[in-house]
Amino acid sequence: MASEKLLKELNDQFNFELLSGYYYMAMAAYCESEDLSGFANFFIVQAQEEYTHAMKFFDFINDMGGRVTTQAMEEPKNDYDSLVETFEVALDHEKLVTSKINKLMDLAREENNYPSISFLQWFIDEQLEEENSMETILIKLKRMDGNFQGIYMLDKELAARTLEPIE
Repeated sequence: MASEKLLKELNDQFNFELLSGYYYMAMAAYCESEDLSGFANFFIVQAQEEYTHAMKFFDFINDMGGRVTTQAMEEPKNDYDSLVETFEVALDHEKLVTSKINKLMDLAREENNYPSISFLQWFIDEQLEEENSMETILIKLKRMDGNFQGIYMLDKELAARTLEPIE
């Protein structure tokens, strides 16, 4: 099983994954208010992914003999000056998630908790993908420099995103 310290940190991450989904829903709402439904879809799917990640933590904590507790959530940023700012905030958030997952892995290794190490490896790999996804879109937006045609094309591309099944 896991130590109380590790279970607490896993539980904190469960709550942070829920908060991440909440942040992405706020970004989706901003995009929708700007008539960019493809970008809104991107963030809605991102929120769904975060909720799925939270459930992975929920199940793992229970499997490890712990008890999940929910915590209060802070209000996310709801207004942005541009799509570029939205994706800068999203990328910064994903970098924060990565740092939290890495700290969890450090703790699991320190405690030689092999089930947690195995579990967390999936998240380490996932975070590389998450950061790359946000950074790629951010680079494209910066290159477009407000060009409406480019934004329209990217909006159309992001409208096609669907939730991928998570192992």
